[in-house]
Order: sequence, then structure tokens, then C-alpha cells
Amino acid sequence: MKIETLRWTNNKLEMIDQRILPASFKYLSYDSAASIAEGIRSMVVRGAPAIGVAAAYGVALEALRQQASAEFNAGMEAGFKVLATSRPTAVNLFWALQRMREVWQGVATQAPQQVAQRLLAEAQEIHAEDIRINKAMGAFGAELLPDGARVLTHCNAGALATAGWGTALGVFRSVVEAGKKISVIADETRPFLQGARLTAWEMVQENIPVTLITDNMAGHLMAHDEIDAVVVGTDRVAANGDVANKIGTYMVAVLAQRHHIPFYVACPLSTIDMNIASSADIPIEERSPDEVKGFRDCHWAAEGVQIRNPAFDVTPAELVSALITEKGVIHRPDRDKLRALFG
Repeated sequence: MKIETLRWTNNKLEMIDQRILPASFKYLSYDSAASIAEGIRSMVVRGAPAIGVAAAYGVALEALRQQASAEFNAGMEAGFKVLATSRPTAVNLFWALQRMREVWQGVATQAPQQVAQRLLAEAQEIHAEDIRINKAMGAFGAELLPDGARVLTHCNAGALATAGWGTALGVFRSVVEAGKKISVIADETRPFLQGARLTAWEMVQENIPVTLITDNMAGHLMAHDEIDAVVVGTDRVAANGDVANKIGTYMVAVLAQRHHIPFYVACPLSTIDMNIASSADIPIEERSPDEVKGFRDCHWAAEGVQIRNPAFDVTPAELVSALITEKGVIHRPDRDKLRALFG
């Protein structure tokens, strides 16, 4: 595995700055919950699983920072609060924070220094666990794709969106590991260009054949029988199987159904939110209009134009051929199947 999205070094968390890829490659260093929250908010790190891992480290960093303070508990509560407000849609953020809170509560009677070390150990376990889960998902997903498959993906659900290996792109890596051939078609994914900048970059690093297209070309390729399957990641799955993912995913799912192409969603169980009944209850983040005006310092939109920038959309469960999880493949997901998945 060539891409190490997050790494723990000298009691600090280092994360690849994904805003500047592929033009530049650089790690940024973080030492507090507030700095991690800003890294999440500004999309230095993005992708639901990676956000969850980063948040877990944010809690541990705050414990280390506060361990000599007389206001340790108050400082920890402030850390949890700032992390929880960083991004609203990715459920892994809240899953990781709850897991870290439960660990904290379990050792609350110990000295702050011991608490900090226990929280760091839990963050590191969440990190390692995410990679194990991604590889398990990848193995299940690889069974769905035939040798020589041409697969479309939207946004970036690779090693950069996780602790490593990836969800959707992890499936592609596992296909190759299984000895099969695959070629990837990557939507550029406007407006932040995660497909063009990140997915294409990852696949090039892995020597997996990849073709970049603009978001509005997918239907044309499907109509000309150039796509065999779609595999995407997700930031939250509701209890009924509705899937929230990067804006534009819904259009891809509709096109896939129209052309009888399977639409698969790779997601760890931590991304399935059984407390959310349906897509109606999933909060959709609205980001800055500047991301739509242009890219970086180049602006092409007319001055004064009104802009909308929802970061995610929802694909109804009936458009999802299957969810790929670490426990197996859930075909045609619905409320009963997801409830059974959690025992």
C-alpha cells in the first residue's frame, strides 16, 4: 500500500494535504482537537472513514494537550464539541467521537496522563481497524466484478478517503490482488474535483488503468456500452438503505438503472446510521460558493451570480444494487436487511 493518508509521528498527527494534490504532495501536522477540526472542515482530509479516524486522533491529541491541566475534563468536552461541528454529513465522525467518549468514560477515574495514553491507543486501533475493514470489503466486492470489468466511480473513495486501502477503490485494489484485470473510469467530480485530482492520482500510483471523464459524460459512455458496473463510496447510509454520497452520485445511479448497469456502494458498518430512518433525516452540507465560482485562484463564473453548493446528494435505496460491507454483500438493501446485518 503506497498511500499513507494519516500517520502518527512524534505525538502529532500528520495528514496528506488533499487540497493541493496532485500538483504537490505534503503532510501537515496537527496537535489539538481544534486544529484537526479545521483540517476536516477545510478538506485537508476528507472521506467519511478518514474523517472518523482523524476525529479519533483529535480526541487523543486534546487529551495529551490537556493532561497537565487542572481543567482536564472541561478541555476534553470542548475538544469533543469542536470536532463534532467540523462537518455534518459524514456519520463516521460522530461514530468515532462516541466510541472515544465511551473509552474516556470508562477510564475517567484514572490520572489524566493514563487517560491520554488509553485514548491514543484507541485512536490507533480505530486507524488499524479501518484498514482491516476496507480489505475485507474489498475482497467481497472483488467477487462482484468480472475479469476485465470497466467500472465507473464518482468522487474519491480510496486510500485518501480512509485510513488506507479504500472502500470503492479498495474493491479495485482487491480485484487486482485477486489476479483479475480492471479498468477504472473516474468522474472528475465537480466542484472540488476529487475524481480528477485524487482518484486518478491514486490509480496512477497503483498502475491500475484509469480514464478521466467529466461528470456529464457518464450517460454517453453507458449508452455506448462502455461501462460494466458502478462502484462508489458513501458518507452515510440511512436505516432504509438510502445512500448519501458526493453530489452527482444520484445522477449516476439513475443513469445506471436506465442502462441496466449494477450500482454498488462500498461502505463499512460504521457508515450505516440506523438512527436515521431515511434520506429525509440526513443533513446535507452546503459549502462555500467560492468552490463553484472556479478552482483555486482561477474564477470563471460571472460576478454577482447566485450560487448553490450542496456537497452531497441522496441515492434512494431502490437504485442501489448492493451494499458492500465488511460482513458481506447486501443485495437490494432495505430496512429489514440492514436490521438483520446488525444482529
